[in-house]
Amino acid sequence: MTAEEKIKIAVKALDSKRAENIQVLKISDLTILGDYFIIANGTSTTQTKALAEEVEYQLSQQGEEPHHREGMTGSNWYILDYTDIIIHIFYQETREFYRLEQLWADAEQIDISDLLIKEET
Repeated sequence: MTAEEKIKIAVKALDSKRAENIQVLKISDLTILGDYFIIANGTSTTQTKALAEEVEYQLSQQGEEPHHREGMTGSNWYILDYTDIIIHIFYQETREFYRLEQLWADAEQIDISDLLIKEET
C-alpha cells in the first residue's frame, strides 16, 4: 500500500470521529524519519484515544499494522508509526504545547480538503 493510500484511509478515519485540525505534512525532503506526518487532535482524552484506535483499526482492515506505537494507555499524545507515515494524535492542549506544525514549518502542507466530510451549515 502506498503512503498516499494510507494517508487517505487515516484522514478519513480521523474525520469520521470528528478529529480537529487534521493536517498532513510532507517531511521526506527534511528528514529520514518518514515521508509524511499526519497531525490531528481531539477535545478530550477519551476522544483522542478513540481517534488513535479508529485509525489503527481502519488501516489494519487493509493489512497495515503500525511498525511502532506510543501512548496507548491513557496518554495525551498517541503516535502510530507506519514507517512512511507517522500519525500524531493529540489532546488539544498537548498539541498547543508541542506545536509540531511550527517545529516542521519547512514541511510542505498537503491539501486534504477533498478527503474531509463537508459539514452543512
